[in-house]
Amino acid sequence: MVTPDPVARLRDRLALTEDRIARQRAVVDGIVASVRGENVDDEHDPEGATLAWERQQAAALLAEAEQERDALHAALDRVEAGTYGVCEVCGRAIPAGRLEARPATTRCVEHAGAAR
Repeated sequence: MVTPDPVARLRDRLALTEDRIARQRAVVDGIVASVRGENVDDEHDPEGATLAWERQQAAALLAEAEQERDALHAALDRVEAGTYGVCEVCGRAIPAGRLEARPATTRCVEHAGAAR
C-alpha cells in the first residue's frame, strides 16, 4: 500500500528499521555472549564459518540498519525544512516512485549514482 504522506511513510520505515536494529543487536549480543568465558578456537573449526565471521557479519548488518535510521531521521528533517523530495544535485523533484521505494533518498534517478 502506498502511503502518500511522506512523514507517515518515513515514520513507518523508521519503526521497521528500529525493530531491525533491536533484532540485529540481539544477534550480535548473543554471539558475543556465547563465547564469553570460553576458550574457543573457532579459526580452526572445520565445521564452517567462524564465530568471528558471524559476529562481523551481524555487526555489519547492524551498522547498515543504523545508517538507514540516520538517513530516515535526516529525511524527516528535510520534510520539516521543506526540502524533502528535492534532488540535492539538480534541484528537481525526485519522482514519487523513487521516494516510495527509497524514502530517505536525497537524489533523483538520474543522479543516484553520482559521486558526492
